[in-house]
Amino acid sequence: MVNTLDVSFVEKGPWKPDIFKGKVVLVTGGSGTICRVQTEAMVLFGAQAAVVSRNKAKTIATAEELTQLSSYGHVLPLGGVDVRNFGQLQKAVMETVEHFGRIDYVIAGAAGNFIADFAHLSPNAFKSVIDIDLLGSFNTVKACFRELVKTKGSVVFVSATLHYSGVPFQSHVGAAKAGIDALSNALAVELGPLGIRCNCIAPGPIAGTEGMKRLLPAELESKAAEQIPLQRMGTTKDIAECTVYLFSSASSFINGTAIAVDGGAWHIGSTFSRNMYPKRLLDSINSKL
Repeated sequence: MVNTLDVSFVEKGPWKPDIFKGKVVLVTGGSGTICRVQTEAMVLFGAQAAVVSRNKAKTIATAEELTQLSSYGHVLPLGGVDVRNFGQLQKAVMETVEHFGRIDYVIAGAAGNFIADFAHLSPNAFKSVIDIDLLGSFNTVKACFRELVKTKGSVVFVSATLHYSGVPFQSHVGAAKAGIDALSNALAVELGPLGIRCNCIAPGPIAGTEGMKRLLPAELESKAAEQIPLQRMGTTKDIAECTVYLFSSASSFINGTAIAVDGGAWHIGSTFSRNMYPKRLLDSINSKL
């Protein structure tokens, strides 16, 4: 995978160069589409980064590619880390601090998703998504907590808009992301007095992501774009811009909120739902009965 962003993101954008110089960001799920571009943005603006992921080879490749964007040293790959395992995350945090000396920002973005209606969704599959998304987010912040206290740092959780309304085939993810929003809200209140801010980014229909490929067939993408108020699919750059904002001083009084980056789509209901409901849903359920 090639880097999505390049130096033009800095030169043509609204943000000052080097706004994150001397800062360190730890990213879980950093080799995935959305979290990767978030990391790209942070690196382009001067941050050093630690990329945490389960797949060792993919994590190393991602770090090598992201290092090409950096003027301040290489990106640290921390592969073989399962966010469901708190001990592994603690070790990743220790290695990050040993390498960079600090952690200022955390992106909790490790996630799992697949298509499954309730009839086909096993308890184990439901638990797996809850554990990766919600427990993984908790473990990430818990492992980074003492470092964030030192730097009065900031956390961005990668959430979704799926739980804003009922979305078929996504009860497991909707439940997990709703939990992440609740966790972020509680931590914003509890950790705010320590100078730590916690917020969520809730991506909507973002073109080219693994999640969108699973949720929406390519042939329906143009039709889906017409159903979004801004008349286009989102881009990973849109997520990157929001990430930079939430970690920058421009958002210094933003705490305990979720920003939906979806072109207003959630206000009129899920485009995914309209393509799946009710016929495809009923066909799937009846096949199990």
